[in-house]
Amino acid sequence: QVQLVESGGGSIQAGGSLRLSCAASGYAYLTYCMGWFRQAPEKERERVATIYTAGLSTYYADSVKGRFTISRDNAKNTVYLQMNSLKPEDTATYYCAAGPLARGCEYNYWGQGTQVTVSS
Repeated sequence: QVQLVESGGGSIQAGGSLRLSCAASGYAYLTYCMGWFRQAPEKERERVATIYTAGLSTYYADSVKGRFTISRDNAKNTVYLQMNSLKPEDTATYYCAAGPLARGCEYNYWGQGTQVTVSS
């Protein structure tokens, strides 16, 4: 049974930091890309960051470059999103997702989401 379990969300003031975690199980984690997405009310889902299998290559949305860092601990089957200098516009539900590298990281497993609320 595939599981992606996010944690670490919460409410914080602008300028603060949070670290999201996503614990993965039930699939071949090491062969999967891991990504973080977010969705705010009445907005489309946005891909925030991706980390590829060995953790050497990453992608960031322009809106978070220089503030967010994605990393993965392959020994723990866990991916992280360190979020610094948070802004009110970062407020959203954040989702962890996994997709096989062999299929171009097409995300087919999703977590339940964790809420991040940034107040000004």
